[in-house]
Amino acid sequence: MLTPVRWVWRWVLRAALIVAVIVSATVAVHAYLDPPRTLYMSQEASRLSGIDHQWVPIDEMAEAMPRSLVAAEDANFCLHWGFDMNAIRTALEDGAGRGASTLSQQVVKNVYLWHGRSWSRKALEALITPLVETFWSKQRILEVYLNVAEFGEGVFGVEAASRHYFGTGPENLNEQQAGLLAAILPNPKERSASKPSNFVRKRARQVRDGAATIRRDGRAACFED
Repeated sequence: MLTPVRWVWRWVLRAALIVAVIVSATVAVHAYLDPPRTLYMSQEASRLSGIDHQWVPIDEMAEAMPRSLVAAEDANFCLHWGFDMNAIRTALEDGAGRGASTLSQQVVKNVYLWHGRSWSRKALEALITPLVETFWSKQRILEVYLNVAEFGEGVFGVEAASRHYFGTGPENLNEQQAGLLAAILPNPKERSASKPSNFVRKRARQVRDGAATIRRDGRAACFED
């Protein structure tokens, strides 16, 4: 006969298993089907009475855009499995002011979790990130990121961003424009790609140099044909 404690633990384990299966299945499905509007996008849509967002496949984006994103946010994207251990060690050595989140982790936060700093969110992020790396290709991770990232107040995804800032579609972005879009991350509400500050201009030049570097040394090979 089960004691009350063992009975509770049995049901806790069963519930945890059910949740794990549901989460795994959801992540697996999103390797092929586009995820729905994120929690943050819904919150902003409610606050602003609407947002500008339209999904676009990665093969309808200029090649410079995903390359610029990787150069700006996660240069070793093709070399890690979701966690950049070197960046984490550097962040620990430098203190809390330096970020170490990979693009994979940021996708998990944006698509499945919530914004803000908390240990519970970080723990869930750490659990879901390996699932994304398992079920999604590197190209798919970039595609989802570039479709849900915030590029300005009420402006989500590279389709809306390219038209908002440059009056053109994402397929027509040149290296300079792609670099500017990548440079306004992760503070798009305080930066502008069409009216860049000196900081954004300098950052965009660094992004373009970085994009050329990762293309040359092979660190863009996992998402480029």
